[in-house]
Amino acid sequence: MSEPISHDAAYENPPAAAHTSQDQSPASGRRAADAEMARVLHTTPFRMALDASGTGIAHWKHEPLHDVVEPMSHHVIMAYNGSTQHMERRSGRAVATGTFRRGVVIIIPEGSSSRWDIPKPVDVVQLYLPHATLKRVADEAVTGTLTDLLERTAHPDPITSRLLLSTVSALEGNGALDSLFRHQLIDLLAMRLLAAHTGSPTTFQPTMGGLSPKVLARAIERLRSDSDADVSLDSLASDAGLSRFHFCRAFKESTGLSPHAWLRQHRLEQAMNMLRNTGTSIAMVAAELGYASQTAFAAAFRRLSGETPSDWRRRMR
Repeated sequence: MSEPISHDAAYENPPAAAHTSQDQSPASGRRAADAEMARVLHTTPFRMALDASGTGIAHWKHEPLHDVVEPMSHHVIMAYNGSTQHMERRSGRAVATGTFRRGVVIIIPEGSSSRWDIPKPVDVVQLYLPHATLKRVADEAVTGTLTDLLERTAHPDPITSRLLLSTVSALEGNGALDSLFRHQLIDLLAMRLLAAHTGSPTTFQPTMGGLSPKVLARAIERLRSDSDADVSLDSLASDAGLSRFHFCRAFKESTGLSPHAWLRQHRLEQAMNMLRNTGTSIAMVAAELGYASQTAFAAAFRRLSGETPSDWRRRMR
């Protein structure tokens, strides 16, 4: 098994299926999505990353399902990653049948309930999205009024599916990088849901241009910081006086890279400098740059450079 997705600090090393099993929204009495999924799937997630609001991403591999998913306090969006199979979903008197395969998505809107009959094992990546997060993205990015998400059952949407499935391989075992990537991706997925899975057409606000030189310099100074708090998307956007949505668009307009891609490139350059110019062990380089393990660092380094850290160091010396 590959290394699990790291949790944010609020959920560091919890029992994955139990840490919110009693967690319910005070307003609605509904379970958090991760807790309800653990209950109905009778297993623990293969990987999971959550923040304190319950917003996050989970990768589940579970056995056939014949049960009712109770109302949850999050919207749940799923991208299917397993072998093709037919399934049935019952919501009240309505019955929907579909075919699970790569490229389709499943949407369970917040507060809805349905019975699922899935005859074969399932491999699925899930996004847990509080309505407050969807509303924030709509307020920041959309011209018009937010409408409800539509219920979807094996609905063809290769764009959303590809974005969500990409989280399984893109996270690197580095707290700052993974958190920044995940928060960017969640906002991007929320925008995609607003564009493709609501009851009315969505118009997005036009691009506003890049950051001023002063604001860009301050953002880059933050990204170069050793403090994970400094490089959070919320901190970067707040310091620039912008919403997360507008900050990401303006930063990319100015640099050609998203904040996550810029930080990943910066960390690679730091690693190369240490490997080339010092005798620091690869394990220590990994630790100094915030990677959870030498294995995670080596995998990330190879994805970007095409070589292992040890091979690259030998070639450069």
